[in-house]
Amino acid sequence: MLPPHRAGALPKPSPSASPSASPSPSPSPSLRRVQVQWALYLSLSLALLWFPSGAVASTLNCHKTCICASNIVSCSKMNLTTVPTGLPLYTAVLDLSYNDISRLRAEWTTVKLTKLHNLLLSHNGLHFLSSEAFVYVKHLRYLDLSSNDLRQLDEFIFQPLGQLEVLLLYNNLISQIDRSAFQGLHSLQKLYLSQNMISRFPLELVKDKTRLEKLTLMDVSSNRIKVPPIEELQVLPAWIKNGLYFHNNPLICDCSLYSLLAHWHIRKLNSALDFKDEYSCYLPGSQKIRVGVFDLNRDYMNCSTFYEADEEAWLEQTLILRCDTKHRDLSKTWVMPGDVVVTEGLNQTAKVLPDGSLQIGPVKPEDSGTYTCYAVSEALNETLYVLVKVYNFTENGNGEALNTAYTTLVGCLTSVVLVLIYLYLTPCRCFCCPKKNHEDSIHSSMLSAAPSHEDLVNNTDPRHVAFIDPKELGHGLNGKVNPNDGVGDQGEMDEEGGLLGKGRRKKSVAESISSVFSDTPIVV
Repeated sequence: MLPPHRAGALPKPSPSASPSASPSPSPSPSLRRVQVQWALYLSLSLALLWFPSGAVASTLNCHKTCICASNIVSCSKMNLTTVPTGLPLYTAVLDLSYNDISRLRAEWTTVKLTKLHNLLLSHNGLHFLSSEAFVYVKHLRYLDLSSNDLRQLDEFIFQPLGQLEVLLLYNNLISQIDRSAFQGLHSLQKLYLSQNMISRFPLELVKDKTRLEKLTLMDVSSNRIKVPPIEELQVLPAWIKNGLYFHNNPLICDCSLYSLLAHWHIRKLNSALDFKDEYSCYLPGSQKIRVGVFDLNRDYMNCSTFYEADEEAWLEQTLILRCDTKHRDLSKTWVMPGDVVVTEGLNQTAKVLPDGSLQIGPVKPEDSGTYTCYAVSEALNETLYVLVKVYNFTENGNGEALNTAYTTLVGCLTSVVLVLIYLYLTPCRCFCCPKKNHEDSIHSSMLSAAPSHEDLVNNTDPRHVAFIDPKELGHGLNGKVNPNDGVGDQGEMDEEGGLLGKGRRKKSVAESISSVFSDTPIVV
């Protein structure tokens, strides 16, 4: 009995087999080719099963994948994960919105699309942009990357797009923007960055020397900006401030913020006029109370009401009036007080500068008044009024007048001090002088006086003049001599003479003393 064969093993031919049995013939070459083709087909089919639909770059099909209308290719809402290949070279508008293209690689197109000027990639979940993604589409003028998952903008990411005019980046997750991300966008006019997570105001885009020269609108509203650069924003031209939107941010309340927006509102700038109610801020403190910025001057922080400041000047000063319009490239004409149009060539103290400003100088008092700037173009017109006040003195003369007033005041104060010293600190108060004896009388103070020539002629008798020092007199009432002093003894001697004689004696003494204080010298 023969042993059983192993499972799956073919039985070997028995040597005792019939000689008529022969080996099977080898397959023909045509059969081999068919087998190889089927093997390749099965391998490709199995490989495709591992990838989701659309992962492999598909060839453009204007009947199934996209809609082609002349130079417009629309592939919107086609569940694409990559950009179709084989795009026509004449494509001007390419719409890839509402798909699943999460990464825009450098090789998304291998040919230069020199006529492509509109590229739409919104609503794709896009989270990666290659640094070379726009190398082959340098002539783009409109790029829509809104409503995606972009988180940062790397350096020089948009540098190849020198002709781009509109860039939409709103409704993303952008929190970091490199300062050189927008470098090279020399033609950019409108930039939309709202509804992101930006906390730093991109001042380099609007600041002098680094600004994008043609940028007229920048929207950074609905972000996380708390403290905008107020001082830098105040000095920007009006045509930039007119399109600078930063409402609906968690701003911190401050009177400088109120003054900035109040000024914009008075100038009727669109950024403050159109979204006045959406400018809000948080009051300082732990309660985080949110209020309107335009209410800070009334109900909350008592900020000073803002008014347009007039231009002030002094005599012989040169003044420059700026026609700060909301729009660029307008033709400007100035009219001086008295409806005098400033024209070139006339012998006037005012002339229009190349940037449209008016230079006046040297100014005089009659130059005061309202100056009007008319700015017009084919579709726009704007009028600005500037009130000028010229003081009737020079700037240095004002300082000299102040010095003169100060000198006069010091002189007056010095005079008052000297008068007080004279009244209350007289030289008579000499505490170091020796006191005279009380026995000194009027007779001890008698001085011999040389007689005059006239007296010598008329009379040869010598005469003496006596002066009495007030200190040596008795202390009476307010410096007056008491008539009773010095006559006590004499009064006792005259007691027997009666009251009449006593009264006469006192009267004569009083008269003699009063004569001492008269202007007439006493002659003895």
